[in-house]
Amino acid sequence: MSAYTRSVAVATLAVLAVGCAGPRALPRPAPRPSPEPSPRAHAGAPVVVARRPFTLVAAGAVLPSQPAVLATARKDAGHGGYDYRPMLKGVRPVVSAAGLALCQLGAPLGPLDGPFTGYPVLQAPPQIATALKATGYDSCATASGHALDQGVPGVWRTLDALDTVGLRHAGSAREAAGLGTPALLRAPGGARVAHLSYTDGTGGSRGAEGAGGAVDRLDERRIIDDARAARRAGADVVVVSPYWGPAHRTAPDGRQIALARALTASRSHGRPDIDLIVGVRAHTPQPYEKVNGTWVVYGLGDQVTGATKKPGGIWSSIARFRFAPPYPAGGRWRVVRAEYLPQLAEQGARVRVRTLGRTTAHGRTTAHGQAAEKIAEAVLSRGAAADGLTRGR
Repeated sequence: MSAYTRSVAVATLAVLAVGCAGPRALPRPAPRPSPEPSPRAHAGAPVVVARRPFTLVAAGAVLPSQPAVLATARKDAGHGGYDYRPMLKGVRPVVSAAGLALCQLGAPLGPLDGPFTGYPVLQAPPQIATALKATGYDSCATASGHALDQGVPGVWRTLDALDTVGLRHAGSAREAAGLGTPALLRAPGGARVAHLSYTDGTGGSRGAEGAGGAVDRLDERRIIDDARAARRAGADVVVVSPYWGPAHRTAPDGRQIALARALTASRSHGRPDIDLIVGVRAHTPQPYEKVNGTWVVYGLGDQVTGATKKPGGIWSSIARFRFAPPYPAGGRWRVVRAEYLPQLAEQGARVRVRTLGRTTAHGRTTAHGQAAEKIAEAVLSRGAAADGLTRGR
């Protein structure tokens, strides 16, 4: 954790973790003049010339204001406020073990005293930022169909909360000049990773008109330009998180497929401009596919979600990719291992997010095993196994 993060977080982290006794505004941190390295990097360390391999994980959308999720966070806080950390405890080992970890925040954050609302106009407790940081995430995509549900003030509150806990972000900005700015991360071993995020719309969200450049919009030319700018700024690996496609479909639609082909085909000086695409929106797992030599995850599903009428709505996957440096230097970083981990937002007295391990008991397929099989069916439906995708542990 950087000195900046410590100075801001010490005064506010305890309150932001589980709530507050009364209304108070979330403090707005001073702007940082330059990108900070990932918390997993060593602050003040010299630039590493011989960069080493690293592992990156990306998880599905976090929907903190769904009724069952809100109720669970309230119960887990115990003494008032909201605590999402127990909900995410089951995936923390996978997330925290990675060199870098990316999340997707699907709702704007409100003031500490609320009100907090679910669909169709979302507003979530800012305590989710603390939980995501504690789980091990380094950067969160904030562009989504609900990013402007609370207008520009909601965008500001969301970014303030993420900044307060030291969680980097991409996909929304306080002003138009900040659009297309990636979260620049430093992986263990020195690799520089740029994280970009875009949405294909804001669903007629309240406050969208006149919001100007608060949220990055999904546009082929803009994404390529931003990726090239990130590369010029020194990024070894460029990751794009699109919020795209129709909801509740396990198969990508034509626009997702066409855009994936266009983005992965884009090259500069013989090198791909984008190294990985990890998408969300479908609320259910979608396929992984290697397109033009680049891995594309069309849809991860929802990592944190409540009960739904559609069984696939509580299923998702965590993508895990191992990147190795080029040899000789100056070429593309290669994915040397590609994995998916099936995940379930388990519904009960309290929502609990967990990865799915063993799938059988006494020779019979368990309910979790059936979910894992359905997730695998969606994930592998476009031939990813033949390109080397395996199920992780």
